[in-house]
This record gives sequence, C-alpha cells and structure tokens, in this order.
Amino acid sequence: MTEQYDDRPDFTPYPGPAGGWGSLRSLADIIPREKNPVVTSAELLRQNKPDGFACVSCAWAKPDPTHAAEFCENGAKATAWEITSQRVTPAFFRQHTLTQLRGWSDYRLEEAGRLTHPMRYDAATDRYVVAPWEEAFAAIAARLKPLDPRSVVFYASGRASLETSFLWQLMARLYGNQNLPDSSNMCHESTSVGLKASIGVPVGTVKIEDFDHTDCILHFGQNVATNSPRMLHQLRAVHKRGAPIVVFNPLRERGLERFTDPQNPIEMATGGETPIATQYHQVIAGGDIAAMTGIAKWLIDNDRVDHDFVARHTHGYEAFAASVQAADWADIERESGLTRAAIEGVAAIYARAKAAMAIYGMGLTQHVKGVDNVRMLVNLMLMRGNIGKPGAGLCPVRGHSNVQGQRTVGITEKTELAPVDALKERYGFTPPTEKGLDTVEACRGIIDGTVKAFLSLGGNFARAVPETELVEDGWMRMDLSVQIATKLNRSHLLPAAGDTWLLPCLGRIERDLQETGPQRVTVEDSTSVIHASLGKVDPASPHLLSEPAIVAGIARALLPANPAVKWDEWIGDYALIRDEIAAIFPHFFARFNQRLAEEPGGFWKGNKASGREWDTPSGKAEFLAPAELNATGFAAADGRYRLLTLRSNDQFNTTVYGYSDRFRGINGTRQVVLMNRDDIAKAGLSNGQKVTLASDAGDNHDRRVGDLIVVEYNVPPGCIAAYYPECNPLIPLEHHAEESHVPAAKSVPVRIVA
Repeated sequence: MTEQYDDRPDFTPYPGPAGGWGSLRSLADIIPREKNPVVTSAELLRQNKPDGFACVSCAWAKPDPTHAAEFCENGAKATAWEITSQRVTPAFFRQHTLTQLRGWSDYRLEEAGRLTHPMRYDAATDRYVVAPWEEAFAAIAARLKPLDPRSVVFYASGRASLETSFLWQLMARLYGNQNLPDSSNMCHESTSVGLKASIGVPVGTVKIEDFDHTDCILHFGQNVATNSPRMLHQLRAVHKRGAPIVVFNPLRERGLERFTDPQNPIEMATGGETPIATQYHQVIAGGDIAAMTGIAKWLIDNDRVDHDFVARHTHGYEAFAASVQAADWADIERESGLTRAAIEGVAAIYARAKAAMAIYGMGLTQHVKGVDNVRMLVNLMLMRGNIGKPGAGLCPVRGHSNVQGQRTVGITEKTELAPVDALKERYGFTPPTEKGLDTVEACRGIIDGTVKAFLSLGGNFARAVPETELVEDGWMRMDLSVQIATKLNRSHLLPAAGDTWLLPCLGRIERDLQETGPQRVTVEDSTSVIHASLGKVDPASPHLLSEPAIVAGIARALLPANPAVKWDEWIGDYALIRDEIAAIFPHFFARFNQRLAEEPGGFWKGNKASGREWDTPSGKAEFLAPAELNATGFAAADGRYRLLTLRSNDQFNTTVYGYSDRFRGINGTRQVVLMNRDDIAKAGLSNGQKVTLASDAGDNHDRRVGDLIVVEYNVPPGCIAAYYPECNPLIPLEHHAEESHVPAAKSVPVRIVA
C-alpha cells in the first residue's frame, strides 16, 4: 500500500486542457494500482451503458446513443477503486487497533481495499472482530428497541439504489421516526427548497437533449472537470455550434476553459483543444446574487423582459422588479467583484438568446443565502421565459450518483414530502408526522447527546460534516453506530460507547445473486431519468450481503411481523420492490418494471415545471426577491477572508484517490491554502509559507486547521480556497444556509495565523 503524500510537494502550473492525455495518464496510474486491471478495463466498457452499470460516482445524465466509452477520468477512478483486488480482512484488524487507524489519512484508509466480513467493535482490544450476520442483526435490534425512535438517525449517502433507499425509509418509518437526512442536506437542499417555492418542483427542468437546442448557457459555481466531466461533451458541442457559454466562478477551473476530447482521435493526435467558456467572470465568493441582480437590472432598463410569459405564468414580478431597480450599481459592483460593464455585457448576451439554460452547483447552494442564490437564478430564467421550452431551463448538477433519486422514493425528514398517506394505506401502520432531523440537526443531537444511535447507509458522515471535533467527540458517546459500507473510512473508526457494527455490502458493479437470480437496481440522474444498473463482477468476498438484504435483515430483527411488509419476498426479487415503489409513487413510477424493459436507455420520470405547470400556492411561478446582495451571511472586515472549500481532481466527495490536483498544479499534498498574490503581500506572508487558518465566526469557539502551505493562485481578493474534508473543522455547525440548513462551505469566515 502506497501513501502518496510527499514531504516536498510540487506546485508547477499545469499547461494542458481538461481531458486529453492528462486524463489517460491518470487512468494509467490508478488502474494498475488497484491490482485488477483486466477486470477494470472490461467493466469500463459497460459503464453507463443501457445493459451495464450506472457509474458509482457522479449523477450526470447519459446521452442516447452513448459514446463508445461512456466514462470520465473520475468515473473510471471510482470503478477501479470499487473493484480493487485489495482486501481489508479480519487479519487486517488483528494487526491494527482503531486508535492506530485514526492516525491514517483518508486516502490510506480507503486504499487498504474492500471490507470482507461483518465486524463488531471489541472495546477490550480496540479492534474490530468478526461476527455472524444474524448476530449483528439481533444485536442492532436489541440496542434499538429500548430507545426512543426520535433519538435514532437513519442516514443515507447518495450511492444507494432506489430499491435500497425505499426499504431504508420504510424501515425507519415503521420503527417510528423520519430522521432521514442524506447527502442532499450537505449540498443541494438549497435547490430543493428554492426551486420548490419558485416553480413548484424541487429538481431541475432540463433534459440532456436541451443542450442540442440552447442558444446560451449561464454557468454558476460548478467545476465541471472535477465534478461531472462527462458534461464536457455536451458543453463542447454547444461551443461548436457557436452558442455562448458564460461562466461565473471564483476560481478559473480548467474544464471551463478548454477541453480535449479523449474520444476524438484528431484532437488527441494533434493536441487540439475546444474552448468552453465564451466569457469567464471571477465573481467573489458569495457575490452571485449581486451579479444576477445586475443582469436583471439591465434587462428591465432595456425592456428585454418577456412580458407575455411573465403575465401568463408568473406571480410577484412587480415587487421583484422594484427591488432590482432599487439596487445601486456601486453596491452591485462591490458585492460581486465585477464591473458594471462586464455584467451588462452578459445581460446583452442573455437577452439575444431565444432559449437559455442555467447550470449551477454548490457554488450557489453552500452559502448562508444559498436558497436566495437559487431563487435569484430562477428569477433570471423567468424574466426571459426560459423554463418550459426546448433548450431552456434550470440544470442543478447533482453530486452522488443517486442522491436525487433517494429523495424521490422517500428519503426525507420533511413530512410534507413523505408519502405518509400511501404508506399508511398500503402497509397498515401510522407513519410519524413530526419533522425529522436533517444533517445539521442530527449533528446538534450527536453533540448534545440527544441522538443515541446512528445507522449509516454508506457515506462518511462524521468526516463530511462541519464542526468535526465536536461531532467526533459526541459520536463516541452514542449507544449505537451501524455503518454499511464497501471500504474503510474515518467514520468507522469512531466507536460508540455501546455497540459499533461495520457491515460490508456488495458494490453496484458486483453480481447480486438472489433467490430469483441476478438482480438489477435503479438510480436517478441529475435530469430526472431513471436508469437500470446490472453488476456482473464477482463479489469481493463470499461473506458480503447486498444493501437491500442488510436493510431487510435489520428490519426483520427490529420490527414486528407485518403481512403487508414482505421483506423475504422483496429481497428474493427486486422487481417486487419496484412494484412497491410504483404503488407508493404512481405519479413517477407507474409501470416501473415495464418501462425499464421498454426503455433500456432509461425513462424520464416527468416534471410539471418543464410543461409550465406550476405546483405553487398561486398556481404560477414565483418571483422571489433576495433580501441582500451578499450571500455569505457575514460582513467584510480587516483580516477576515471568505474561505471556499474545494475538492481536488483526485477526489470524489470524501474519497481521496491520490494527491495530484493536476488542473491546479498541486501535487504531493492536500495541506494548502490558495491565496491571491496581493493578499499574500498585504498579510505579510510569502508563497510556500506554512500558516494556520482560524475560525472568525465570532462565536468564541476556537476552530483551527494548521500546517497549510500558502500557494499563490488566481483567487479573487479577499477569498481563499482549501480542500475539504481537511478544512471542515473550520465550518461552524450554525454557519449554514437559511431555510435549507446546507453547511455554508463556500464562504466560511476565517483569519490567517502565520
């Protein structure tokens, strides 16, 4: 096992484009490293194909027809990572205590390989030891039964299938709670809240075909080359057609600048590149509302509003327009970090487009005013009638591969989004109706001791959330921790005071053989298309169970028998689970199994707003004016910086594949802070100096992350950037988006201590 951290890191700028030979060299590194190159290479040809498996990393849409190789660099890394030949066996835990393993890096823990046996924590030896599955299920149930259900959290990461997610939420509600936070709470809950209030649906409105018809793309706060590289094919095609792509992002990200298509022999042979961004505007962190207000102001002043659409389909325009007209250009320029001329130039481009799309990511959602960011972007689209026609609409880019789908099938802490009546009628019980805990509220409960048990369907919750130190301390005081996982991560190394269980599951790429034969599962992509996924690789261990089987095993031990809840039959045939999903959610999943057979490339679940039906109290799309131009939630002050937490090119969420952030020219370390040249000089620092970041939230809590190397980088003045999860300890738990509670990780108030 190789730890790739280098005591002498390299900061040589990378001259190449996104994609191209750099991507191929990256794959040439990781595939042999995972020691299963033949199987991995064969499986990559099945990735994101109608008869193959859905990528286990991002949720970007699949084109029809698919490319010959329908995977990106990061997707290939995720596949190699999951079907590695390296194993974490019982012998591994005999060699290492949990105390020792907590000193390992995120990379080294997961690089150790796939978990092979169900394990329980033995406090006497500080080690995991093997335990039979039935013992695990019985012990978990024995811990849960005496607890108040409201003190238990059922967390879900974004990778679990629709089938597993449906069973997970059903088990939680049958037990008596809907503490069902998921990774949406950490990223796109601002989208779900903002879009629901504005247009009546909590998801985006575009299909992948809209890229073929758009005249303009406005792209906010989303790093395509790292977070959804396959979208570069669609963006490249838009540029080739001559449609402008206007980017607003604090950092200049290579994938938004230029791209070499690895599947284009001419570009690869000649070193050809395709520019992506027509214009690139480095808005300051939290300055997007101001920039969008400036665009709206120009549209109103120059009478480029679609008044017919506004009159027929919207509500609240007059009040919104008045707030825009009242905004002062000096304030807009200060808060956005952009000039009036630059903003008005974008407005003129947008006004010329007959159909425009808005693409965005967590650069909008992870701010204190993240919901306002989303609503303001909706306002821009409504002003020109850019929802509900070909080539137009809203495109929030989701992260994990089924994070949107989990919400669709009931993973939610909100009663108004839960299918309470349908569950009651079909399964003969009274579901809970009080609001459950979201991620921030779950963290509060872990810290103050009101959360007694935490069951995690995948993910690395304790490492991914803010207020890391307090959460970890609280975690080890709980009565029960249950972690369903494929690989080892830091959350598994925090034993609860009572019982701790580590339950290894099949990965999506592996063959899932049940009573009726091989099983396929389903996922939902960012554009609301449902895809089937069939794994064929031999399981990493004969001792693994599938995620649905593990959920059913816990549920059978925990819950009283219910003739309407047929755990054994459902696990024997996942098609029966899909029948249950169709019965509970008929508006999305009618004829679920038949549609999968009829539409092997995936079926669109439908979207009212795409048809200009507005499921809002007024029956129309709502203009909702933001209260402020600054989305950070805090004021500027001498010595206070806006920290943006980032992930590297060698990372997916908390999974770190290595120490090469190729596009940013950072190799051999993740302990860096990216700073503007003038800010370095003003602070009396030097490039390469080590510093500590300290929280400047004003709450008297001492949060620090040290030994960070100052790296001169093209960052807007007053903004700095560093990697997560390493810098998550700097994020106060209460520094989150209003309404949605998404941690505001894209504008964290910090100071630099030399």
